Amino acid sequence: MPLLMAKRALTALPSGAVLEVLSTDSGSERDFESFARLAGHVVECERLPDHVLRLTITKA
Repeated sequence: MPLLMAKRALTALPSGAVLEVLSTDSGSERDFESFARLAGHVVECERLPDHVLRLTITKA
């Protein structure tokens, strides 16, 4: 679900915009990296306490 919500949010943003996503879904890092590779976006992933991932997506 985090990926679908991020895709929807990215459509409204201009190129170069940054979207931050917080997720506790263990598969999010892999899913977002695959999505970014296909769409041309840049994704950075940071692990926070309590198994939270902070994904920072820069729109292509």
